[in-house]
Amino acid sequence: MKAVSPRTAAGDGVSVGHGFSWRDPDIDCTLVISHPSADPALWSAYSSGAYRSFRQHGVESALDVEALRSGADTIMFFAVVDDDGEVVGGLRAKGPLRYADDSHAVVEWAGHPGQHAVRNMITDRIPFGVLELKSGWVTDDPRRNRLVTAALARSGLHMLVILDLQFCTATAATFALNGWRSSGGLVADIPATPYPDERYRTRMIWLNRRDFFNYADPAQVAKILADRKSVV
Repeated sequence: MKAVSPRTAAGDGVSVGHGFSWRDPDIDCTLVISHPSADPALWSAYSSGAYRSFRQHGVESALDVEALRSGADTIMFFAVVDDDGEVVGGLRAKGPLRYADDSHAVVEWAGHPGQHAVRNMITDRIPFGVLELKSGWVTDDPRRNRLVTAALARSGLHMLVILDLQFCTATAATFALNGWRSSGGLVADIPATPYPDERYRTRMIWLNRRDFFNYADPAQVAKILADRKSVV
């Protein structure tokens, strides 16, 4: 589904709707941070892609389909748009969280060891500002998959800067953890949960805007700092 004209999205610093966009020459794509109401066509393309991707992997039960349709609980979303206007990956953020139960992670650990620790971790960080990153997906194109994954891993830190918050959290299956680690994400020291089903071992990841650079890959730190010029 085409969401953004390449002429609209191609230039560095061009605003799409009321969001931010900038060119990533490594992927030959435009990176966009926006809000569903500001860019409804882009949001629709992102959310449709998320549903297709999750369904393809048999995990559509992990999606809040109504939230994807309406965007009601999404404060920002991130999309990677190629030169044909196709969305090839993205994620969304909800928050700032007010209570631990605002986070879907509490549901994911329900009835399993670690749920109390999940609640405590969120509660302890709420005074500093917490975003929850959700519904992330990337293209299956092997030429771009790795670089798009790296862009998603950076996006939460940009959102924290824009919103002046300190923490973002996400949950991911063990095979997807290295993408988050590349941007300084730390895996919580709690047992994995079999979510959305027994095929998966899902872990909780935290990124801290104040110290991510101590843990991130140097190449990702350089990209984060370069990208930041387009969002601040």
